[in-house]
Amino acid sequence: MPRLLRRAAALVTVGGLAGALLFAAPVAASGQAQTYLVVFKDLAVPAKLAKTVSDAGGTLVASYDKIGVAVVRSGTSTFAPKLRGNTTVASVAATAGFAALLASDTSTATGSSPSVDTPATDADSLSGLQWDMAQIRTPAAHVITGGSPTVVVGDIDTGLDYTHPDLAANVDDADSANCLSGSPVAGKVAAMDDNGHGTHTAGTIAAASNGIGIVGVAPNVRIAGIKAGNSDGYFFPEAVVCAFMWVGDHHIDVTNNSYFADPWLFNCKNDPDQRAILTAESRAIKYAQQNGDVVVAAAGNQADDLDHPTQDRTSPDDVPPQPPPVRDITNACIVIPTEVAGVVGASAVGPTLVKSFYSSYGKQGVDVTAPGGDSRSPDGTVNGRVLSTWPAALLAATCLPARQVVDASGATYCYQQGTSMASPHVAGIAALIKSQHPDWKPDKVAAAIRSTADPIACPADTSDLVHFPLATDNLAPQVCKGGANNNNFYGHGEVNALSAVNK
Repeated sequence: MPRLLRRAAALVTVGGLAGALLFAAPVAASGQAQTYLVVFKDLAVPAKLAKTVSDAGGTLVASYDKIGVAVVRSGTSTFAPKLRGNTTVASVAATAGFAALLASDTSTATGSSPSVDTPATDADSLSGLQWDMAQIRTPAAHVITGGSPTVVVGDIDTGLDYTHPDLAANVDDADSANCLSGSPVAGKVAAMDDNGHGTHTAGTIAAASNGIGIVGVAPNVRIAGIKAGNSDGYFFPEAVVCAFMWVGDHHIDVTNNSYFADPWLFNCKNDPDQRAILTAESRAIKYAQQNGDVVVAAAGNQADDLDHPTQDRTSPDDVPPQPPPVRDITNACIVIPTEVAGVVGASAVGPTLVKSFYSSYGKQGVDVTAPGGDSRSPDGTVNGRVLSTWPAALLAATCLPARQVVDASGATYCYQQGTSMASPHVAGIAALIKSQHPDWKPDKVAAAIRSTADPIACPADTSDLVHFPLATDNLAPQVCKGGANNNNFYGHGEVNALSAVNK
């Protein structure tokens, strides 16, 4: 078994982590065609880009003129040096073989739009298993509103199962797309989930209140699958850029991002390849934000202090079976998307409201916290994990037997844990706020999420968090700093759906 797959399997053994625990893929073999991101000095691409790429021995895949980024492919070893010599080019980075790994962890709404205050019920067949929703008071919020179908949440993930009985009525075909190649292929069919992770996050956001299974945070809104992660759970940079450009062009209201982008867990500006990818993705995220997108992201499952990173032990993954080198890092290195300006970052808690043992933290990357599950906290569910939708075709292969749930209707669900599970709770609340305040800009929605969260003070004892074996930061103690209203573990506190809709 390749080293990467052994790692992914080991994560399930260690803590059953699902979500944003990420590693880089092996580098592509020499001579194979590779994908490159080309970042131009200006926020535009040259008029003769296709010819320039062709002359250098490459093929243009996609050109994003609004942010000055192009996706190209070439199998020529001299391709990148030639482009770097072009006076209009700021940087060039190969992306083939690099990615962020998720370790596990139909119809478009039509017709007249109901009032934004259309309520929803929480009496579906598996609602009693949703400790997470009770904890953030979504049933009480749903008495006021379940959201509006005029609001679209883009789930940038591994796609979503548009046929799932608990999602099908809310899936937005027109705003769904597959971005794996770096150039979008429109439609829900193209964005079909072949991993399971995306369907899980989508259910937390927008599972319908229909008597079947679970109820999402915003069960009346529309959900678009924007596939940027492949079947193995890798998020290549070109796919991430494509996804945010799609979001910006389609004016999607909210996006959930339960992954890390880039080949590197931490992206350092002093490295030319990392800087090129960081610049391209940051430009794309900013473009989406400028076009109305509230970007919500998972803080990560590395149990790391994002404010004071010192080491990266997980990336880039070398050619098997060699381990990745341990590299020293500083605050000049950031995690994308959670540390990009304006992004609402989410850490994870379990049923006891203590930071989940795996959750990364830091004021730089965490605005709020939300239920992500914690296998140390059994509470009558499967070890405190979060239940959500899962593709039926993948249930046996990708969801452990003890975590599988099948509704009487035959709809399928899986228990998972991770900051990947926390982030969609926050995205769902953003959708509820946007439903009530359609004219609010992303920064105002983000401010409402923070100001309506329930403060959580630092725990008195964090000794059991010290030696989490997957921590990247030299196994350093996890130290909570700050007051109840704003600290590095929980940000401004745990999100509260009822307070948010009463804002």
